[in-house]
Amino acid sequence: MSNVYTHGHHESVLRSHAWRTAENSAGYLLPHLRPGMSLLDVGSGPGTITADLARLVEPGQTTALEATEAALDITKATFAKLDIGVEFVVGDVHKLDLPDDTYDVVHAHQVLQHVADPVQALREMRRVCKPGGIVAVRDSDYHGFTWYPELPELAEWMDLYQRMARANQGEPDAGRRLLSWALEAGFEKIAATASNWAFTNEDDRAWWGGMWADRVLQSAMADQARAAGVPEETLERISAAWRTWAARPDGWISILHGELLCTA
Repeated sequence: MSNVYTHGHHESVLRSHAWRTAENSAGYLLPHLRPGMSLLDVGSGPGTITADLARLVEPGQTTALEATEAALDITKATFAKLDIGVEFVVGDVHKLDLPDDTYDVVHAHQVLQHVADPVQALREMRRVCKPGGIVAVRDSDYHGFTWYPELPELAEWMDLYQRMARANQGEPDAGRRLLSWALEAGFEKIAATASNWAFTNEDDRAWWGGMWADRVLQSAMADQARAAGVPEETLERISAAWRTWAARPDGWISILHGELLCTA
C-alpha cells in the first residue's frame, strides 16, 4: 500500500515536529518504560521523541523507522548530534520487513491518521512486538480541536485540511477511532485514554499560529490545495487569520489526542 503524507517535510512542518518530546507527546507511555527494553519507533520524523525514548530504555536497542530514505535522513540528522545508539530502518508499516516478536515496545505518534489501512498497520505493529509487550499509539483528532476566537477563516482551514487529508486516504479524526481500530486488529487488552496540547499564552500562540500561517502557504498540503484548485487568495486569507488569532490576547486552542496502550 502507498501512503501520501499530507504535511510533507517543509521547514514549516518540521518546526512543529521538532517541538515534540516524549514528555509532551508520549506521557501516557513513559511510566511503562525501563532500561534494557527494545523499542521500535514507527514514523520517527525529526527524532526528538525517538531520542527521549531511547534514553529511557538504554542500554536496550532502539530502532527508528521511516517510510522513505529522505524522511529517515531527517531522523539521522538529529541523532548525528547526540550520543545515543539507534538503528535506522526504512519500511512500510503495513508490511514491516522485521521479524516476529522482536520488540518490547512498538510506538507510533501521529502515524495512523496518515496510513491507508490503520488496522493492518496495528496488526503489523503487534506482530513485531513480543508477547506481553506494548504497542503504544497516539493520534490527534482534528474535529476535536477547539479554539477561540472562532474566526470564520479557521473553520475554512479545518475544512481544507479535512479535504486534503481524506484525498490522501488519511483519517484526520483518527484520535476517536484508535480504540475501534485496535479492537479490529485483534488486541484484547487495551488502555484507552486522551490528552491534549494547549496553546494559550502569548508565546505559545505566536509559535502555533505562526507555524500554521506558514504551513498554509508552504507545505505539501499547500501545494496539494493549489493543485486541487484552491485559489491563492483563499490560502493567503487563512494564513492571515492564523496570525490574527495569534495576536489576540484571548486566543486559545486545545488539540485533542486519543492514545492507546495495547498489550501484544
